[in-house]
Amino acid sequence: MKEIKIGLIGLGGMANVHLEQMAKLEGVHVTAICDSNAQAVEQAGDKLNIAQEHRYADYADLIADDEVDAILSITPNNVHYEIVKCCLLHKKPFMTEKPFTRTYEEALELFELYETDPIPSMVGFSYRYVPSFRYARDLIREGKLGAIRSVFVQYLQSWGVSMVGTPMNWRYQSSITGTGALADLGSHMVDAARFMIGEFTEVTAQMKTFISKRHDPATGSEGTVDVDDFTGFLATLEGDVAGVFQTSRNAYGSGNQLEVTIYGDLGTLSVSCERGNELTWIRPQAESGDPSLSVTGRHQVPAPYAVTQMQDFADMLRGSVRDELPGLQDGYANQEVLEAIAQAASLKRTIAPADIRTQTRTAEGVS
Repeated sequence: MKEIKIGLIGLGGMANVHLEQMAKLEGVHVTAICDSNAQAVEQAGDKLNIAQEHRYADYADLIADDEVDAILSITPNNVHYEIVKCCLLHKKPFMTEKPFTRTYEEALELFELYETDPIPSMVGFSYRYVPSFRYARDLIREGKLGAIRSVFVQYLQSWGVSMVGTPMNWRYQSSITGTGALADLGSHMVDAARFMIGEFTEVTAQMKTFISKRHDPATGSEGTVDVDDFTGFLATLEGDVAGVFQTSRNAYGSGNQLEVTIYGDLGTLSVSCERGNELTWIRPQAESGDPSLSVTGRHQVPAPYAVTQMQDFADMLRGSVRDELPGLQDGYANQEVLEAIAQAASLKRTIAPADIRTQTRTAEGVS
């Protein structure tokens, strides 16, 4: 089995989640690390037994390290573009966190660079690795729901509500994050819908900032929030499927609540990341012969659907790519839909994601 040496960029909380998964894989090891926080680098380096010459402050130096086979980038949104571009130029396989980039223009440049010379790549749409989401996708593809008519998706969290008192941080600054709830949570909603149903053909939207000022620990004064706390949008997906979506980080009582319900002619499926090993399936009572009589069942997801994100990443690096793997193309397509949603909210009209690329090129004076 091929030994894989991973270079880890970013040593925050999510890095620990990936490290836990990676520790269970055979022949996959982190051999180089990078972070702007020198103390974090030293602490993680000691814990992971990383040689001093492979502890970096500059991501470009880590990516250029000939002893690193692939990059795992777990960073804030404003550096996704630079890191992915550096990986593409060095032809270094990678996984980057979502959203793919901070802006659509960054996403388009990376996508076009990738198209000229593709390399193994992955974008961290982690909910593709919820077993029930993968199972639901297969049931839909097998025609168990018949023709799909509509989908409802919501992703709700509560850490932004007033009573919690969450201070200013990078997720409230457009210069770092791009958009707010839309980029943070909405990117997962868009990917879940693309994963299970298909491409978006048009969207209309609204975006709201509920709390415009938050205490900034860095300055001791009030900071201005310039991103959305809530985004809701209507969409049409391929096959003329109607979609209703909402996301908020100000939904009191919600934990980490990503839920998808798919309505078809022959039944309804509901899945939630909070109950990842089961799905709810509503379908006609076969024995009654009366289609108006339904039965609601909770079904355990078969064991083969339990694949971790890091397992998929390692298998990709070894040359085995599953159909479900979210590649760079998925990251770009996701960013295209996010841009369409943001434009639809700003212009108060329906936007087709497919037009975004042409509009951007026209605005840049490129034919």
